[in-house]
Amino acid sequence: MMNSEIENTNGISGSPGDATIIVDQLGVIQSINEKAAHLLLIQKENYNGQMLDTIIPDLNITELEQGTIVQHFAQNQDGKRIPLYLRKNNFHLHGVDYTLLIIHKSNNHSMAGMEPRKIVNELLDMKYALDESTIVAVTDQTGKIKYVNDKFCEISKYSEEELIGKDHRIINSGYHSKEFMRDLWRTIANGKVWHGEIKNQAKDGTYYWVDTTIVPFLNEQGKPYQYLAIRKEITEHKRVVDELKKSLEELVDLKFALDESSIVAITDVRGRITYVNDQFVQISKYSRDELIGNTHALINSGYHPKAFFKELWKTIGNGKVWKGEIKNKAKDGTYYWVDTTIVPFLNDDGKPYQYLAIRFEITKRKRVEEELQHTMTRIIHVQEEERKRLSRELHDGIGQNLYSHLITINRLSTEIEDHPLVEQMLEEATELIQEVRDFSWELRPSVLDDLGLIPAIRSFLNRFSESYGIDVYFDSSLKQRLDSNKEITIYRIIQEALTNVRKYAEIDQASVTIRETEDSIRVLIEDKGKGFELVNLSTGVGLTSMEERARSVDGELSVKSKPSIGTTVIFEIAK
Repeated sequence: MMNSEIENTNGISGSPGDATIIVDQLGVIQSINEKAAHLLLIQKENYNGQMLDTIIPDLNITELEQGTIVQHFAQNQDGKRIPLYLRKNNFHLHGVDYTLLIIHKSNNHSMAGMEPRKIVNELLDMKYALDESTIVAVTDQTGKIKYVNDKFCEISKYSEEELIGKDHRIINSGYHSKEFMRDLWRTIANGKVWHGEIKNQAKDGTYYWVDTTIVPFLNEQGKPYQYLAIRKEITEHKRVVDELKKSLEELVDLKFALDESSIVAITDVRGRITYVNDQFVQISKYSRDELIGNTHALINSGYHPKAFFKELWKTIGNGKVWKGEIKNKAKDGTYYWVDTTIVPFLNDDGKPYQYLAIRFEITKRKRVEEELQHTMTRIIHVQEEERKRLSRELHDGIGQNLYSHLITINRLSTEIEDHPLVEQMLEEATELIQEVRDFSWELRPSVLDDLGLIPAIRSFLNRFSESYGIDVYFDSSLKQRLDSNKEITIYRIIQEALTNVRKYAEIDQASVTIRETEDSIRVLIEDKGKGFELVNLSTGVGLTSMEERARSVDGELSVKSKPSIGTTVIFEIAK
């Protein structure tokens, strides 16, 4: 070890201003600092590498207890004997044990030789400092209290008169076992210092904790004749520690519950996996070693578009919780769905430093939903086909028959002039033909199949405005025909949304807009009418029907509304 390294350890167990000598486990001097050299009247270079007893003879440091202060003599190269107070501390550096001796010069060769007044003054000063800073009590060898300071009375809430002559059982809380107390008494009765934490009970029944050091005072025979107990209150510290311990236990319980019930993973800020639980390993079919250090791209199914994950990362990167459903791919190529919540953990600057992902498998639920969706799509398709068939039959069958009857009645009217029954038959036949045409149109407008979506919408809006007195502004950038299922879905959603406008909006104007982008078709139906609170939205306003139709073609439907402001229905579908 270099001397500079040794010297840098002086602050380990002593103040920077202490005089110190460092020796190794063989008793060889490794370092003497400047203050020690000055105190011993030596050149420190002459003693580095020498045995300790060349300067402090007859000192067995292996028998010297750590932290104990003893009196001894040093002897320099001139033969001068220097009285010292020594304190030993051990430390470990680079795999080697060392001893740090902190030395102070004694004013004389023994305490008996010191000036009595100075000894008394120093002892009084030390007592004052002790009383001001700590809880102090002195007991005789039987444990009877002989002295307590004001801080002892203050914390115990007993007066000095109530404490003197009693033993410490007066403040026994009953918290500690008999073995604990027996070990304490066994230690100090053998003349050794005892240190530990004790829970006491004050006179008013409240409890308090004290960090306690009990020092035996020994007579000439080495037997204790009294004990000095120095205490520091740590009640708040113990409360905080207990709360932290309780919180830690709760966190452990929560982690256990989470691991048992959920698929859990933790990633760093870059998305690298740092922790996965057993359920993650089980469902992904990757080993823990294969997952740790990788990103979730390892289980990416390719089902979701890049925009999906971009939005996910944008959300959690801003410190917000993200929730959604993700389709993943296991190691064996099978797919599984997870209902996912990702929680960012934020540093002091409010920036995420890691992410906790909690997932629940919903593969079976998604499969049932897909089956239901397939069934619903099939039902809607069958329904539309049936509407189309009935519309054609009404138009081509009953409608044509009624039209033939109308021609017959017209011919009859030319032969029988001004007959009231003939006039009545003409009117009724004309009304029946119109009703059949209207009913046929409601079932399935033929223009939708023959000419396409935009002419069908224009035709519907004209009839709608004429029938209900609501002007509808229509604007479309669509320049091509779509899949027939998508066209009929858009048409039906517009039809249903405007029916709601007619029934509930209490307005005479509305608008329908169709916008075509590179990837999708977006439809907006807006009104500035009565509006409503979304929480009060009822399935009776056709929303369920519109949502089912939107899902049947993998589209998305949303409704925005506020009272007295109006309502907007938005339908978006991929091209």
